[in-house]
This record gives sequence, C-alpha cells and structure tokens, in this order.
Amino acid sequence: MHLRWLELRDFRSWVSLRFEPDPGVNVLVGDNGEGKTSILEAIGYLGMVGSFRGVPDGALVADGSTAAVVRGSFDGRAGDTTVECEVPVDGRRTVLVNGKRPKRMRDLLTTVPVVAFLPDDLDVVKRGAAIRRDYLDDLAARLWPQAVADQSDYDRAVRQRNTLLRQEGRGTDPVTLDVWDDRLATAGTAVLLHRRAVATRLQSHLEEAYRVVGGDGQLRWGYRSTWGSDGVMDRSDLQARFTEALGTARKKDVEVRVTTVGPHRDEPELLLDGRATRHRASQGEQRTVALALRIGAYRLVDELGDQTPILLLDDVFSELDRDRADRVLDLMPTGQVFVTTAREDEVPVDGQRWSVHDGKVSP
Repeated sequence: MHLRWLELRDFRSWVSLRFEPDPGVNVLVGDNGEGKTSILEAIGYLGMVGSFRGVPDGALVADGSTAAVVRGSFDGRAGDTTVECEVPVDGRRTVLVNGKRPKRMRDLLTTVPVVAFLPDDLDVVKRGAAIRRDYLDDLAARLWPQAVADQSDYDRAVRQRNTLLRQEGRGTDPVTLDVWDDRLATAGTAVLLHRRAVATRLQSHLEEAYRVVGGDGQLRWGYRSTWGSDGVMDRSDLQARFTEALGTARKKDVEVRVTTVGPHRDEPELLLDGRATRHRASQGEQRTVALALRIGAYRLVDELGDQTPILLLDDVFSELDRDRADRVLDLMPTGQVFVTTAREDEVPVDGQRWSVHDGKVSP
C-alpha cells in the first residue's frame, strides 16, 4: 500500500496543498510550526478516520474556516482507492471511498493500513492503564474489523448501564440490570479475547524489536483483570465469569452509581523482567520500550494484514544514533515511509527529501 497523492484544504495550518510523495521513503524537513506533522496527521486521518493525536475533528479545521477537506489516492493490492474526508468545525464529518459512502467505517482501518510513531508514544509505557487499554484496542481494530464493533457494543452497554445506575429508583431494578449485564458480558468477553489475541501475537515481534533497538531484559505484557478472567480461556466460561462478577458487584455499583468491573477497568501492564515499566524502568528504558511497541505493532499489522501498512515517523530519529536507526529500519518490511525532522542530518536514512516551508512542499 502506498499513497499516490494527498490534497489538503483548510486542514490545520495548510490552506491548500497538493503532494505527490515517493512510493518509498519520504523525509519531510522543516522548522517547527511549518506543518510537517500535520501532513502525517492528514495521511493518518484517511486511514484511521480520526486524528492519531486524539484531538477532536473541529480542532483540525484552519482558523476562520468552516470545514477542512482531506483527499488521498492509495495504490494497493486491490487497485486504486481514493478517500475523501470533509471535516466541519461542528457536526459530523463526511467520508467517501471511491466516491461512495462506505457501508462500515471500520473497514477503512484495514483498507488503508497506517501505523504512526509519535513522540507521545511514551505515554503507553509510563501513564495509567487506560492508555494501554486503548493501545491494545486500537491495534485489534487494525487487525480485525469486528473488534471495532465489539468495542463499540461494549462501550455503549457500559454507558447505558451507568445511566441506569444514576437514575433514582430505576437504578435498583434487577430485571433491567440483568438485561444490561447480559449485554456487557457478551461484548466484554469479545473485547477481552481481542486484547489477549493482540498481546499474544505481538509478543515475538515485541521481544525482537526490543532487542534490536538496544533493550536489555525480557519485555512482555501482563494483564490484571477486575472480574476474575485470569487463566480462563473458554469464551462461554469467560462470559459466565463476567456475569457472575457483575452480580457480585451489583450492590457496590448501585451505591457508587457506576459499573466497577469489566474490561474498561482492567489493567494491562508492560513488564520488564517481571516489573512494571512505568514504575521501575528508567527514562531511557521507557523510550526504548515505547519504540519497540510501535515496531512490533507495525510488523504485526504487516504479518496479519493483506498489505504492508504506510509508516508515519514523527520526529522519531532525533534520539537514535545511526546504528540504532539502521537496525530499526531493517525490521521494517519494504513499504512507504514518511519521516519528519527539523534537521536533515538527524535522519540517517536514504530517501526522497522534501522541504516544508512557507506553505509549500518541494523536493
């Protein structure tokens, strides 16, 4: 998969842009604030239907404009795919794939596979469990479109159950709570199984990547459940265990008016030699773990997907020497790569150089 051309209108700082990148490595060189990262963000938006920075759509629209437009044409194994997104300041975005509205938006995650490396990837290593839950769920969505539907069903069930718990009188209605408990158990079991599958399949790639980028020790995922799922493998047994846990926690849930058990409260953890990296690893070790995570994710998407993903590297090489940079790139299958940097000499890789300056991208 590679991007043939990209067009932007009123997206972030870009009033207008037409960019035809190289099918191989593209290095975007420019001072901070020139819009390098915004180009990567636009490419990512076409594949993720959202900002990889996690910002709301309205923040992507240039000041003074009512909407931003992002268009791109991709050449993949299934032929050419053109994606167009119109993003308003207020209201819902419009997405067209080859001129038509897609039946299921989640299919874009596998139609246009994109993996981004960002400076704030360190958050996955050093911040709270919610960031790591999102990491596993996001990677599952890129591998299996059904994971998006299961996550959506689960999130909706949690919201509805919490709304019920907050209503005077109705929140203690056992019949209604039983209905939502059943829905939670079904969707929540699917979410957990997707997370387990990601962690298991990622492990070998994670170990190799960590070793290659200079890590020392054994890096693996740990997972602490809030509902007794540890060690239970069968889907029906997991669902029964979740239903039982919801029943046990019901009195507490009614008192605090929120659902206290389930995958949304589970605690995935990255362990280095059996110790949580967010507490025990040094800053340098945490950065190495974060880089290994993204390399592992890229290789896993490439392994299980239909086509090699587009790789977006935002200011990643500034902290790598030439040897480590070469070893990182050796782990990557041949595909299209976009790299941003403020200093050209910080990116010790071959590829097409592009100058990003004064609202223009030029070779």
